[in-house]
Amino acid sequence: MLAAATTATGLMAGLFLAFDVAVMPGLAAGDDRTFVTAMQHINASILNPVFGAVFAGALALPAVGTWLLHRSGQRAATLWTAVATLLYLAALVLTSAVNVPLNDRLAAAGDPAAVTDLAAVRAAFEPTWTTSNIARTVLCTAAAVALTRALLLHRRPAAR
Repeated sequence: MLAAATTATGLMAGLFLAFDVAVMPGLAAGDDRTFVTAMQHINASILNPVFGAVFAGALALPAVGTWLLHRSGQRAATLWTAVATLLYLAALVLTSAVNVPLNDRLAAAGDPAAVTDLAAVRAAFEPTWTTSNIARTVLCTAAAVALTRALLLHRRPAAR
């Protein structure tokens, strides 16, 4: 359970980091139409079963791991998995409160070819979305570190 939780959380941290260090800087170098079009396509295509499973699993797996470790009396590992769960939950709250509404507004802007002020659409999206994504990267990375610590502390009960 801990290995799966660590993997899912690490994948989410990596996804967010990829946006921080490659996707957003690459799009920032382009014009407004390219930026809006690309982000609309990215936001639509990321909503798929693989992403959904990892996105939800990075919360569910550490939460279940916390419960299992607590039941087995492994307090130190329990604490670290609980911390990881809370850190990832904070990233989900941030996503729901900031990134998803921004994505929805960007989609609602419609076809970039028909938008009269793409610079305003981009300006209402890019700075806040990018800053929020950096925070999600930090939260998910910290959660992955906490889960790694839990893995190091985890011990199986001795065989009888």
